[in-house]
Amino acid sequence: MRPFKHPAPEDFVLERVLYALSDPLRMAIVRRLALHGEATCSELDGGRPKSSVSHHFRVLRDSGLLHTSNSGTTHINRLRYREMQQRFPGLLDAVLSQSAE
Repeated sequence: MRPFKHPAPEDFVLERVLYALSDPLRMAIVRRLALHGEATCSELDGGRPKSSVSHHFRVLRDSGLLHTSNSGTTHINRLRYREMQQRFPGLLDAVLSQSAE
């Protein structure tokens, strides 16, 4: 399996991050990773079809919020909290402090 591409923190774009956070499923993925540190794609898919969820993971990766690595045939995801904090201090804390609807 080839590795995923992840933007460098200096390439994070605020509009792209906010767009990624605007979807309820993507927001749920970010919240879960903030609580648990890392999780596989299947642990985060919410029972949705793989084709739909893979799009959401790509949006999160492209924005810089998510890091995905390969462990055999499993994809392990983690929130890029530290990198996001360096680029946009306090943004994730503010977003994550809001209650989930």
